Order: sequence, then C-alpha cells, then structure tokens
Amino acid sequence: MSLSLPADPPRSRSLTGVVTQTIAALSGESDWLAPARSAIVFVVDGLGSHNLAARRGHARFLSSAGGRRDVARTVFPSTTAAALTSLLTGTDPGVHGIVGYRARVPGTRTAPNQLHGWETDGLDPHTWQRSRPLLEQRVDAGHPCFVVSRPAYAGTGFTEATLRGAELVSSNDIDERVRLAADLAARHAGALVYLYAPELDTAGHRDGWESDRWTDALETVDAAARRLGESIDAGTGVLVTADHGMVDVPAHKHVLLRDGDELLDGVDLLGGEPRMLHLYADEGRADAVAAAWKAREASRAWVLTRDEAIAAGLFGRVDDEVRERIGDVVVAARGRFAYYDDREADKRPQRMIGQHGSLTEEERTVPLLRLGAFA
Repeated sequence: MSLSLPADPPRSRSLTGVVTQTIAALSGESDWLAPARSAIVFVVDGLGSHNLAARRGHARFLSSAGGRRDVARTVFPSTTAAALTSLLTGTDPGVHGIVGYRARVPGTRTAPNQLHGWETDGLDPHTWQRSRPLLEQRVDAGHPCFVVSRPAYAGTGFTEATLRGAELVSSNDIDERVRLAADLAARHAGALVYLYAPELDTAGHRDGWESDRWTDALETVDAAARRLGESIDAGTGVLVTADHGMVDVPAHKHVLLRDGDELLDGVDLLGGEPRMLHLYADEGRADAVAAAWKAREASRAWVLTRDEAIAAGLFGRVDDEVRERIGDVVVAARGRFAYYDDREADKRPQRMIGQHGSLTEEERTVPLLRLGAFA
C-alpha cells in the first residue's frame, strides 16, 4: 500500500544546511551564498513562505527580497524544538534526537516537553540532544559567535542544548535586537550572529495566522528586517528564514480523544503535539494501534508505523539511540485537523488556533531570503 506522502521538490534546500552554508560563506566556500566578512542568520519563528505570500502586501520588504524559489524545507516534525535543533546542529531529528515537541524517554512512561521542559523533566542538554552545536564548534575554532534573543531564553536547557558556546545578548524589543545584531556583525570580523524573533509565532498560536494580530506582528517583523538591511555594513550578509510555517485549526476540526475511544485502545502514552502525534503502544499492541488509526483516520491524517516512518525518511537518518524515542505509530494531521487528549484537565492548548508540526506545504516551506553581502 502506498503511503502517498508529500515529497520535497528535487534539489530543494533543507533548513539543516542554513547555518552550515552561512559558516562556509565566511570563508568563501559556500555553495549557496556569496562570501561575507560577517553573517547574521535572522530566524522569524513561524514565518512560513505560504503565510508570507498570502500577506505580502503587509510585508513589502521581505516579499521584495526574494522570489518563489527563495525557500527552504524545514524538517519533520515541523515544530520549533526539532527544527531549531536541526538548524543549529546541521543534523536531522533522527540524529540529534529531538523528534518532536514531546517524546518518550526510552524505558520510561514519560514524554518530556523538549522545548520548555528540560529543567522540570530532568533532560541533560549535553546528552539528550546528541549533536554538537555548530556555534560551539565555531567558537572552539577561534571565531566569534553571538546569540541575540529575548532575556527569557538565557540559561534555559534548550538554549544550552542548541546554542552553547556563543555569547548571549538579549532584549525584549525587536528593534533593539536588530540594532545589536548589526553592531556585533560590524565590530567582529568573521562573526556569526543568530538573531531570533518569536513575536510572529506567539501571535499565530493565540489568534491564528489569518488574524489581524498576526498581520500586525508581520508588519513589525517586516519593518525590523528592513532596518536590519539598512543598518548592516557592506561586508555583512544576512539570511532571513524560519523554523516552520503555520495553519489555522478551527475548533470544529479538533479530534478529541476520550476514555473509551477505540483509538486509545493499546496506547500507553501520547507524545508529540496536536498536528503530529507519537503513539507509544502497550507491549505487543503496536500493529493493532496502527491498524485502528489507519482504518478510521486515513482521511484526516497520514498514519505510519515507526518502521514505515523511518523507511520513508521522515526523520532523516535515524540512529539506533533515537529509534525508541519515535512513537510506535506516528500520526501527521492532514488539512486543518488537530488531535487532542481530552482526558487532560488542562484545556488551554485547545484554545490555540495557529498550529504546525505536520507534513503540509504550509507548515514545511519557509523563506530563505538574502540581504546585504548575500543578496
């Protein structure tokens, strides 16, 4: 039986290559980019190419900075924890081990939050994330690296897992972050600056990417990108990209999983997130769980066994140490559907409108826009 999975276009560029190619450009050896004296990777969380194109009148600078081919493909799952780790290590989720928003610790019945739960769930940033961060490697080689982000992210487990080694500079104001990034790139030859903007993603989750609030946030980001392009010196190259895009999921498209639901028969633990579930089955029940989900949910989701997902290359190369972190069954939502464990007392996640994590074009196609020396 064919799985009919979405396929990446031939010769498409992967998010895993963005920082690697930026570093190569600093020595004039990039296949993607012109040489540069210093470089800034500007990550706008949640800015999908389809979202940008649909609101291009509110983002005239970003829309004019590239064409239809100036895109990259983010990883699967198309979620921040997995995608930023791939961006910042140059490796696939099946190698670095961050295979979703929540994933099981092998041999346990726990599925920690891999974005915010490092401290509370006891994950070691130096071992649970298995690939050495690219910025740490570059600093160890004697080159300056900086992270310009919000103060709240300083010292977190996820920051340590993906950005350790770099000097952290922070501000809650996006315009100040842009100013800091441009200044650092100008003052430090060979510098690699990681500039992060979470504002758009926050607006999308709360109100949806089709909302006025999201459009307002896009205008703010577009103005910041324009100021960045105007303020960098002649030797600085900038790449603007994102970790994922976004789809809006209305409440009537929620699939609520409740006690007694046949879809939960044989399921020991749920991981992932609403648009990309990891189902961890009871001993000996994986095939039955997969069959039940395929029989009922094939029109609303791509349903694969772990072996099928690995064989299809969804997680890239999968190391043996990572295999058991992946669900016995993987459920990737089609269209505008999302799956919720309605047995949970906390219903706040069900109020989230903008979502991501699955295989759709809207979620996996992100901008790859070049400014300054890279233009």
